[in-house]
Amino acid sequence: MKNFLGGSREPRVFTDRKPSSTRAAFVSRLTSTSGLLRVGLSREWHADLYHRMLMLKSWRFILLACVIFLLANLGFALLYFVQDGSITNARPGSFADAFFFSVETFATLGYGVLAPATLYANWVMTFETLFGLMVVALTTGLLFARISRPTARVLFSRVAVVSEHEGMRTLIIRMGNERRSQIVEARVSLTMLRSERTLEGHFMRRFYDLRLLRERTPIFAMSFSAMHVIDQDSPLFAVGMAEMESGEIELLVTVSGLEEALGQTVHARASYLGSEIRFDHRYVDIFGVTEDGRRAIDYSRFHDTEPV
Repeated sequence: MKNFLGGSREPRVFTDRKPSSTRAAFVSRLTSTSGLLRVGLSREWHADLYHRMLMLKSWRFILLACVIFLLANLGFALLYFVQDGSITNARPGSFADAFFFSVETFATLGYGVLAPATLYANWVMTFETLFGLMVVALTTGLLFARISRPTARVLFSRVAVVSEHEGMRTLIIRMGNERRSQIVEARVSLTMLRSERTLEGHFMRRFYDLRLLRERTPIFAMSFSAMHVIDQDSPLFAVGMAEMESGEIELLVTVSGLEEALGQTVHARASYLGSEIRFDHRYVDIFGVTEDGRRAIDYSRFHDTEPV
């Protein structure tokens, strides 16, 4: 796309792609991990197993399914291999034939070349068929649940900025919709997380709601900026630069709405530490019009900022 914003682009003044931080975020942008270390839980490995399988990364889920499939077939193959002549047309002493017969039985293929030849083999085949049906049914259900789970492809800027907007000191966080479909009746909330101590000396994590200039949009099609005015009523008004950089302040932004293609509610979240907030910066302009008159957005500059 050549000069679709019109004219020559100015050089990027600030392109810090991965802001450094001395403290892990309390709230992670990912759904499967968290910056919070959980200590002292005594749950068994099988507790809430369904939820654990849904939260696994895709490559780990596929790897786990393959391992279970191979181990199950190796176990049943060993049972067939124990008795000589238990499988018709199998080579004597061939563990490979026993393994591949187990695969055929497990997947209910039944090519007709190998077959159980003894009562013992038929009993093993019966249990393996029942076990295979249950494993395949559970795996299929989990795979469908993972694929059909509604998700929001919302792109959050890697840094937040604080600059003047309409003559007022304003915190701004930019968000973009990565899908072609729209999010209807999108709602945005912004919260400040702050570590404090009570008068009794107890450590607490407090949440302060930050009022936005606009907290909802009827259609979230391209981008949306969450803006909070830092006035005397703002919880950020008394927060200094040193406290921001110390890592004790964290901003949490959440987005929820109705995904028009799926017809279901989707949500997304992001968090920003004090080191991920750029003062006296603004986001570079990413909107423009193509030569044929269509509106366009340049996501390659989505995270870039420039000094005010």
